[in-house]
Formats: sequence, C-alpha cells, structure tokens
Amino acid sequence: MVKRLLPFQGNTLTLANNLRYHYLDKGQGDPVVMVHGNPSWCYYYRHLAVALSASHRVIVPDHIGCGLSDKPDDSRYRYTLEQRIADLETLLDHLQIKENITLVVHDWGGMIGMAYATRYPERIKRCVVLNTGAFHLPPSKPLPKALKLCRDSKLGAFLVRGFNAFSRGAAWVGCKINPMPPALRAAYMAPYNTWNNRIATLRFVQDIPLDPSDRAYAEVSRVADNLHLLADKPMFIGWGEKDFVFDHHFLAEWQKRFPNAQYHTWPRGGHYILEDVGDELIPLICRFIQETK
Repeated sequence: MVKRLLPFQGNTLTLANNLRYHYLDKGQGDPVVMVHGNPSWCYYYRHLAVALSASHRVIVPDHIGCGLSDKPDDSRYRYTLEQRIADLETLLDHLQIKENITLVVHDWGGMIGMAYATRYPERIKRCVVLNTGAFHLPPSKPLPKALKLCRDSKLGAFLVRGFNAFSRGAAWVGCKINPMPPALRAAYMAPYNTWNNRIATLRFVQDIPLDPSDRAYAEVSRVADNLHLLADKPMFIGWGEKDFVFDHHFLAEWQKRFPNAQYHTWPRGGHYILEDVGDELIPLICRFIQETK
C-alpha cells in the first residue's frame, strides 16, 4: 500500500464535502510545516521529516487530490490556488499552529506556502525554499512546451489523465545528479494510479496563471507584492539549476528579492533537489534551523 512508503503513521482531517485531508504530524517542539508541489506528495519530504522530527514538530500535508488525501472530482472540490491556501490554513488552525513556524516549500508548495506566510507573517519564524516560485513567471522565462501542452490542450490532458504522463515524466527528469531508480519512480507515481486519481496533477497545471483573466493571477500578484513582509525572516534557498521549470530565471528573482538569504545551489541538480542531493542538502537545512534559533 502507498502508506507503507512513509516513515510515520499519518492522520486525516475532514474538510468540507467530507473530504479526507491526509497529513504527517510527528515530534515535539517548534513546528516545521512542509508544503509539497505537483506532481509529488508528502513522500518527497520523508527524509527531511525524519531528520527534524527529533527536535521539532513536523507537519507535512498531502494536498487534496495528492498522496493519501481524497481525490474527488470537480463537483466536490475546487482545484484552485485559493482553495489550497484555505486547506493549509484550516489544517494549521485545527492543529493550533500559529507561531514560530519554519516553512519549507517546493514547486507549487512555494506559492501555497508563501500565500499563507504573507497573510500571517507574524506566524513565520524562518523559510526554506527549494526550487519554486512565489511570483509570476519571470518575463525572461517562457512557459516550457510540456507544461503548455498539458495546460492548454485536450491532448495534454489526455496524456496526463490517461497515461500519468506528468508524474511519470517528472520522475524521469526530476533528478539529474542521482537519477531515480525504478522503485523510487514508482513510489512517486503510486498515488496517481488511475484516471480519476490523476485529476490533481492536471488541475495544478491548468491553474498556472499567465494572464490577468486566469483565476489564480490576482492571488499570485498579491503574494508577489507582499513577499517583502518576510524580508526580516531567516531564509535558506536550496536550488538545483537543471530544473526543467524552476531554473536560473526563478533563482535570479529570489536573489533579487532576498539578497540576504543563505543560498546553496547545485549547477547539475534537478527539480527534485531533496532526492538529487539529499545527503548534502538535509544536513545544511538542519544546520540552518539550528543556527537561526
């Protein structure tokens, strides 16, 4: 079963429409909240969660449609950025986590997590940013053709829902230094094993905002305009420069906005940077958290 891939027993919170929102909750101390992206799930953070759970309370949710959370159709859930943020806020309020948060984000988790952080900057103690964005697509960066195909065409939607193309492709190209062996690729794809269970991987891509008419555009603009509220927070940025989406264009935007952050980059690292260089990256994150107490 998919749950056997995880290092801890999970929990569920019941949201509206009786939807089960799965999350890991392990350890005691100041909270570390890890927010994953698409097409991964809480499994991405398993090694970092183990490393930090000895000294912190580690919270790692699966977005609705992802991992071990329910995967409803569009009639029961709004697959939008606003809803993702609301889900995260509901979970943290339910767990009474409202201070001293270390926020760890990757991929779509950057936008979701930073949206929460810019609404409640007083709750955030420090940030760990891994190959993600919290602003619009940089002007110098075109939308990759594979994302455009999935976002804008019936063929792309069919490939994602019918053949798990997005999750499968990300697992193949997401690690550059240490490519995923077959068993690890299978673990990343395991929650997305049927047409119905792949709805979120498609809806995430379709929700990428490129134009003011797109439904997530206004919220992305709000987040980008308010990132300065986090300027006084210690920030760690770990980056694989061979990411197929979040490449040097995105890294340059982070560097412009947070020149005082602690940067660690891997020129040959890929999108799933915690998998690619975890043996190097995880100790660096743990040390950063320890040194910024």
